[in-house]
Amino acid sequence: MADAEKVDLNSLVKVREALYRLIISQLYYDGQQTLASSMHQTIKPDPACPPSDRLFRLVLLGLQKEKEASEDRVKTEDTFTSGLDLEFESDMPTVAPEPAAYETCYVTSHKGACRSGCFSPDGQLIATGSVDASIKIIDVDRMLAKKPHEPDMIDASSGHHPVIKTLYDHVDEVTWLEFHPRLPLLASGSRDTNIKIFEYSKSSVKKATTVISDAIPVRCFSFHPSGDYMAVGTDHTAVRVYDIATAQCYVNPFNKEHHTNRVTSTQWSPDARVYVTGSNDGSIKLWDGVSSRCVNTFPNAHDGAGISSVVFSKNGKYVLSSGKDSMVKLWELSTSRCLIAYTGAGIIGKQQHRSRAIFNHTEDFVMLPDEATKSLCSWDARNASRKQLMSLCHNSPVRHIIHSPVTSAFMSCSDDFRARFWVRRAATH
Repeated sequence: MADAEKVDLNSLVKVREALYRLIISQLYYDGQQTLASSMHQTIKPDPACPPSDRLFRLVLLGLQKEKEASEDRVKTEDTFTSGLDLEFESDMPTVAPEPAAYETCYVTSHKGACRSGCFSPDGQLIATGSVDASIKIIDVDRMLAKKPHEPDMIDASSGHHPVIKTLYDHVDEVTWLEFHPRLPLLASGSRDTNIKIFEYSKSSVKKATTVISDAIPVRCFSFHPSGDYMAVGTDHTAVRVYDIATAQCYVNPFNKEHHTNRVTSTQWSPDARVYVTGSNDGSIKLWDGVSSRCVNTFPNAHDGAGISSVVFSKNGKYVLSSGKDSMVKLWELSTSRCLIAYTGAGIIGKQQHRSRAIFNHTEDFVMLPDEATKSLCSWDARNASRKQLMSLCHNSPVRHIIHSPVTSAFMSCSDDFRARFWVRRAATH
């Protein structure tokens, strides 16, 4: 093993020497005599480096090969693995409009603060949940069909109202919502300690068909990509994994691997190999998707501040996190390091409430609602450059935002009892 490592090290040294020689030759060729001489004296290559544009030609060839590989990758991969990938070009042009270009298309109201929401996998439906224990299911096409600022006077029973169903089956705040990845089911979690699953496609359904009862208020959950299991975060320190069919619960038996405060966010990776959790203890943890053993921990991920959200990128290579320090960070899982910090949100520093950071549907942009200004902060996902600030038109803090998985649209949920649907109207721009 030691001999193999020595051979590899020698190879790296030779490659590095060759690279330095190419750089010096290119500098001489380009007329940069001072820079070339300075580097020549520092490196002391033997033999001397004559002027040459070989490095320029090699870079051109390499860029062409990289472009071809990237194009082949786009052709062969599906939506499952598209999106952000910093192993390829970091300066790729964005294909989606900036979030600041969106406009309000529809507003719906609850009788209490609206703090949860989700899109269906096909982007056709939105569900919103409230402190008043209600859940609304809203049809996206019907919202788009309404004219901007049109009064919401259509009778819900007429068949044209965007809100197609309102569900009342919890007795406390609805804290989390998620559509099943394969079936027409909607799951909801609540402070009443229950997770309820609704067959929303049946017009007569008013109550849940499946109830998973916990002993602790439910904070968040995430469906396994198969839809057969669910990772659940509660006010307890231990993450639960439930079997949807049997309601059996599995909890990691090793207490030292658990969080030390309540679990605030969780999500399965797209390939289901791992799931990620964030906690009020300030740490982010990765868990094996089969054994539920903790495989990695990012302690003090946001300088000790509580974790507000964790979201996987589509290819599963990165986790986007937000914390109560008003920071958003992108973590590379293969190297266990923070690649990018998105800064500039939160004029008052630490937040009082949790704010969820998300990607847009193409993963060109990162989005975070600012608690103090009630505006939307957004960044270029690849280089963290700040984009235009946009007012979210809410009268109270925005506690939750969700972006469509398929198009330029998102929903903002606020303590002012309202949920606003934002969209880039292609016909008017």
